[in-house]
Amino acid sequence: MPDIVVMFFVLGLVAGLARSDLSIPKAAYDILSLLLMLTIGLKGGMALHGNLTWVLVPQLLGVLLLGLTLPLLLFPILTRVVGLSLANSASLTAHYGSVSAGTFAVALAFAETQRMEIAGEVTLYLVLLELPAILMAMMLYRHFRDRRGGVGVATGAGEAVPEGQHRGVSLWREAFTNQSVILLVGGVVIGWMYGPQQGALVTDLFTGGFKAVLALFLLEMGLVASGTLSKLSRGDTRLVVFALVAPMLLAIPGILVGHWLGLSPGSVLILASLTASASYIAAPTAVRSAIPEADIGLAMLAALGVTFPFNVIIGIPLYYQIIQLL
Repeated sequence: MPDIVVMFFVLGLVAGLARSDLSIPKAAYDILSLLLMLTIGLKGGMALHGNLTWVLVPQLLGVLLLGLTLPLLLFPILTRVVGLSLANSASLTAHYGSVSAGTFAVALAFAETQRMEIAGEVTLYLVLLELPAILMAMMLYRHFRDRRGGVGVATGAGEAVPEGQHRGVSLWREAFTNQSVILLVGGVVIGWMYGPQQGALVTDLFTGGFKAVLALFLLEMGLVASGTLSKLSRGDTRLVVFALVAPMLLAIPGILVGHWLGLSPGSVLILASLTASASYIAAPTAVRSAIPEADIGLAMLAALGVTFPFNVIIGIPLYYQIIQLL
């Protein structure tokens, strides 16, 4: 049987497709997102408590390199095979090169249910794979846009500042100050400082309720995914095929790099699930600012309407079976 938290996603998906009046207030969803990000960070930080050494540096650099490489593989596929415009190709490169915290949480819960060994630094994978991919996608977009003729942004002093430079500063600021990154990194630091014992009076409340919070979060994600799926049309066939095939293909580099780095099976599963996922929180925020020409609805249709349900219901158990065979 699927993990019980996955059934909450299915419940939301079915309720949405049946046009039920079931809904989760936005304020409640915001609180669930906050709790989920903070708990993931705390769990990773507590696992790192007393175990953070220089030995981890090559491993983290390997994951960082993976995050920089994936967009270079995705961009030509989206432009030449899927046939998207430059702006939408860069947008989907950012979404699929980046990672999903929701998918990470489901993979973490699945690995814990299977009693797999998970290293504390897997939370750092989430941050290391999220930011570089978004930045790399923006660089690809600006490179190919400028080859067709760039534009500038006027400043108050009457001087022209290159548009790439203007948005580049904004992108870096948003990338490092968005809610997900602040909560994840902050949670890791706090968990690492206090460990599982010193901070137990507070951290136990978060970690003990992790699966309950994740279940409610996935219920909302099911409702959102059903609304996104209702917008599908015949013209989206190539995009839907890409959104179904991409996670299986993107999981392969995660599995290979995980084995190359000598990670435990549980950590390999987390890494593969991350590379197979697509961002629907950080990437849309960054893309709206950096690529205003891109259709965010198209990216959300693929990432949240197709890829996220695939990974939650089919993908993560599939990656687990592949890792077990290896």
